[in-house]
Amino acid sequence: MRRIVHQLSLNENHWPMLPGVGEALSESLGSVNLTGDALATRLESRLAAGLGVTAGQVVAGAGSGALLQQFLSAHCAPGDTVVHTWPSFDLYPLLIRNVHAEPVAVPSDAGGGQDLDGVAAAVSTRTRVVLLCNPNNPTGEVLGTDRLAALLDALPANVLVLVDEAYREFAEPDAIADAVSLIPDDPRVVVVRTFSKSHGLIGLRVGYLVGAEKVVGPVRPTTPFHRVPTPAQAAAIAALDAEDRMREQCRELAAERDRVRDGLIGLGFDVPPSGGNYLWLRLGARNQDFVTRLAGHGVAVRMIGDAGVRVSTGLPDANDAVLLAARAFAAEGETR
Repeated sequence: MRRIVHQLSLNENHWPMLPGVGEALSESLGSVNLTGDALATRLESRLAAGLGVTAGQVVAGAGSGALLQQFLSAHCAPGDTVVHTWPSFDLYPLLIRNVHAEPVAVPSDAGGGQDLDGVAAAVSTRTRVVLLCNPNNPTGEVLGTDRLAALLDALPANVLVLVDEAYREFAEPDAIADAVSLIPDDPRVVVVRTFSKSHGLIGLRVGYLVGAEKVVGPVRPTTPFHRVPTPAQAAAIAALDAEDRMREQCRELAAERDRVRDGLIGLGFDVPPSGGNYLWLRLGARNQDFVTRLAGHGVAVRMIGDAGVRVSTGLPDANDAVLLAARAFAAEGETR
C-alpha cells in the first residue's frame, strides 16, 4: 500500500497556527516549573466575558473529551441512561460506559438526519442526559435553534441536554443553534466547546463547558486532575486574541470543504451539506472499498462503523488528492 501522504481521517486543522500562539507558547515555557494558574481562572474569566456569562458558568478543562467525561461522571450513576443520536461522535458510547451508565443510540431518520423526535421518545425515567453533537460529527448536519428548542420542550424537566459544539465555528452562524443563549431561560442546557479544531490547538487539549452554575459546578471538584497546562492556557488566550483571523481561516476552510463536496457530487457521490471541517460520504457496501482506494492514493480517510466514510478537509493539495482518487473510483462505476 502506498505511504499515507495526506492524513484526513482525524478532523485536524491543517491551516497555519494562529498569530501570537507560537510566541505565547515560547514565553510560557519559562514558568512550567511553577504551579501558575492551576484552575485556569484567567482563561475562564476571559471566556465568560466573551460569552456574556459569569465566570462561575464556565469550566475549562483538558479538551472537550475530558470535559464530556467529567460531566457524565458528575451527573450520571450506574444504571442511568444517556441518549444520543447515531451516527455521531463514536466515543460517546465509551464515555458513557466509563461511568457505568447505558448509552441509548437513536438511529438517523429516513433522510439521514438526527432524529430528535426519536431522541425524545427514547428518554425514560432512567435518563439523565441527552447528548447532541452540533454540527454532528461525522455527518456534518447542523441543528438550528428551532429544532433544539422543540426538543427541549419535549423533554422532562430533570433531563440535561449537553450540546457538543466542537465544530461550531465552521458552520454558518445564522444556521446553527445558539445554545449558549438558551441557558438563562433553560438551565438544562449545557454546551461544551474546544480549541482543538477551529483554533488549531488539538495537540494542547483545551476546552470548556458553559452552563448554569448549579449544573457545571459539580464538575469543578475534578478539574485539578484534568487541568489545562500553563502553555495550553497561554496558547488559548493568544488564540482568543486572534479571533478575527480564526474566523477568516474557518471561512477559508469551509470554502475548501464545499469545493470538495461540489466535486464529489459532480462525480456522482452522495454527500450531504456539512457544517464541520469534514464531509460525509454514504456508499453502503462500498464504504471500505472507498477507504482502501484513497489509501492507495496516499490519502487516509475514516469509515464510521458501516454507516459511511468521513473525509476531513485538509489544505488544497490534500483536497485535490481526494478528488483525484475519487475520480478514479467513480470511473470504475463504483459510486453507485
